[in-house]
Amino acid sequence: MAGEQPPQVAGTRLPGGEYRISSAENRALCEALLTEPAADGRAHEIYSYIATQSGMGVSVDGLLAICEFDAADGPMLGSSNSRFHSTLMTDVTYRVSGTILALTRKQSKKLGVMDVLEYRLTLEGESGEPVLEVTNTWILPRRNLT
Repeated sequence: MAGEQPPQVAGTRLPGGEYRISSAENRALCEALLTEPAADGRAHEIYSYIATQSGMGVSVDGLLAICEFDAADGPMLGSSNSRFHSTLMTDVTYRVSGTILALTRKQSKKLGVMDVLEYRLTLEGESGEPVLEVTNTWILPRRNLT
């Protein structure tokens, strides 16, 4: 079974949606992180992850289901890389879109058979210009394929 190929999901577009970072929400997050919110309305950088994940139009369980993976099997975040094209601001509604880039089967000494999921989420401003892109890599242990 270890030689089986993962589901062919590369190129799958995620439904997408919208996300708005209110100044009150940003202020509360900054307080929780023991930092001051920016006076000029810039949102905290962690919203690059929060906004894209929340606005991708599918739940984490839904994303994993596309990959024929059950969250009970323990997915792990491998990495998350953000590329900012402009400043992320509060009180702006952003459009989120996303695409699965790859699902690659690998063999690990510690985890056994696993799939590496890579997907990109893009946040666009009100005029359609990209504000940021986030590429996430998740490790999906395939415990039933060892």
